[in-house]
Amino acid sequence: LESELFGHTAGAFTGAAKNKKGLMEEADGGTLFLDEIGEMPVDLQAKLLRVLESGEFIKVGETKPTKVNMRVIAATNRDLPAEIAAGNFREDLYYRLSVFQIKLPSLGERPSDIDEYARHFTNVFAAKMDKPVETIEPGYLELLRRHPWRGNIRELRNVVERSMIMASDGVLRAEDLPVELQHGAPASDDSTLPLSLRAIEKQHIARMLDHTGGNKTEAARLLGIGLTTLYRKIEEYGL
Repeated sequence: LESELFGHTAGAFTGAAKNKKGLMEEADGGTLFLDEIGEMPVDLQAKLLRVLESGEFIKVGETKPTKVNMRVIAATNRDLPAEIAAGNFREDLYYRLSVFQIKLPSLGERPSDIDEYARHFTNVFAAKMDKPVETIEPGYLELLRRHPWRGNIRELRNVVERSMIMASDGVLRAEDLPVELQHGAPASDDSTLPLSLRAIEKQHIARMLDHTGGNKTEAARLLGIGLTTLYRKIEEYGL
């Protein structure tokens, strides 16, 4: 990460075959966007603070400072004051970065946007998979609105992608959603469901494996589970 941010000189470490510009040098005269700033290691936080204070940094393997003039925008979904109290984030860096703050409400705080995002991602994956969707059933959208979306837009995108794999006849239905979202479905008038939860899960995994051509790593990604868990499920269901 230090090399990516600050750059390095040839021979600075194993694999550093040539000089490399870091992101900060590339951003000179412009803007550097640092996503997930709350995940940055504390030692690098100190180096970032020095750049913000002095406008200078030192490349890995060099002793001469490089000057930059850039704007920095940082984003995080962590509670940084809590991270400061826990010793995971520098308080001085927090105040240096938070000169101007913009709070973006989470997807769970703006459920009225979910339908629009769902339709957008449906169109994206319909084009990517060459699988047109004519109709999104109201029950499908209702279950999306009930979900807390702790993973925000990335989670919604992943859910729509998985739904598109399961969809048939150009229609997105509630049963095309991952099993964990279907748990939010209203109770059926029929007390006996046509399929058990195990049967639904087995069918869902089988269709994901078919979609990925047997690529278990990609299937695990789409299912949102670990590869080891997928292998265990495959053995359990005899897939």
